[in-house]
Amino acid sequence: MDIELLKQANAERAARRAVILATDLETGAATLHRESDPRTGDLGAALTRAFDSGKSGSVEVAGRQLFLNVHVPPARLVVIGAVHISQALAPMARLVGLDVEIIDPRTAFATPERFPDTALSAEWPETVLATRPLDAFTALAAVTHDPKIDDYPLEAALRANCFYVGALGSRKTHAKRVERLVAAGLSEAEIARIRAPIGLPIGAASPAEIAVSVLAEIIGALRTRASRQMETLA
Repeated sequence: MDIELLKQANAERAARRAVILATDLETGAATLHRESDPRTGDLGAALTRAFDSGKSGSVEVAGRQLFLNVHVPPARLVVIGAVHISQALAPMARLVGLDVEIIDPRTAFATPERFPDTALSAEWPETVLATRPLDAFTALAAVTHDPKIDDYPLEAALRANCFYVGALGSRKTHAKRVERLVAAGLSEAEIARIRAPIGLPIGAASPAEIAVSVLAEIIGALRTRASRQMETLA
């Protein structure tokens, strides 16, 4: 393996960016593919599927057998709001392999007793995200229903191109949210990325059911992120 390629791959991984090392199993020749690179043809399709799945494996492209060594950062879920939905969502999200963090400045809600085994910050999102910024492999779910708490992380998530951005609230509530985000300088296209009302439309009623709908929506966004990226670039 080319040492320079390995250095480049490691630099991408350190920056929490997805990368694939494709090695020709007959010749040993290797190429580096960043998720931000243009992808075309059969190889491009194979790379997109690999980025979406996050799984390494061999593929046949144009008569060549290639091994795709996939390096995708671990997906992270940041939940704004230590509420009942979050209590159900956090353990379910961990079960599917997401790193979970709950942020809520309201100390009466953000307690270890309510969120055992979960990273918890009883501080304002502005403070927490200054030291642990959002990125493209982060999902953000804002569920406090309080614009003083939710608006900043929603804006930060859109600017960071988080793969999922969801917000609790009715359509009327969201319309007011949109007005505030426009005033903050976000474009209509950026704001349109917010899933609101949050979660898949399964008729969820209880906090646990809403959590299921949110988690399913997050997984769907994660497993199609590379495909959606290519659609945007097309």
